[in-house]
Amino acid sequence: MKVESGWGWTLLLLAILFELAGTTSLKLSDGFTKLWPSVWMFVLYGCSFTLLNFALTYINVGVAYAIWSGVGIVLITLIGFVLFKESINLIQVLWVSLIVLGVIGLKMSSNVH
Repeated sequence: MKVESGWGWTLLLLAILFELAGTTSLKLSDGFTKLWPSVWMFVLYGCSFTLLNFALTYINVGVAYAIWSGVGIVLITLIGFVLFKESINLIQVLWVSLIVLGVIGLKMSSNVH
């Protein structure tokens, strides 16, 4: 079992932020028809996966990936709503909330020895 550390969580947080920026660039690339958002998407995703890779030296893969993807889903949903004026309904909020609960549950259960 890996020993979780503050450094691992910092790397994971940075990986999430780069993933959010990469996904935002993906949307802005308009199907790869816009050069710079397309280039930034590759750079930002590369940074995200690199940071996630380093975070995995401190955090178990299941926990790290669940948090990386779950938090990313929640935040990119909010970014889509606020920045891109995408619609969201109550049922979608419910399903995203279940993702949040799943991530919290996985994190809490990883602390049980």
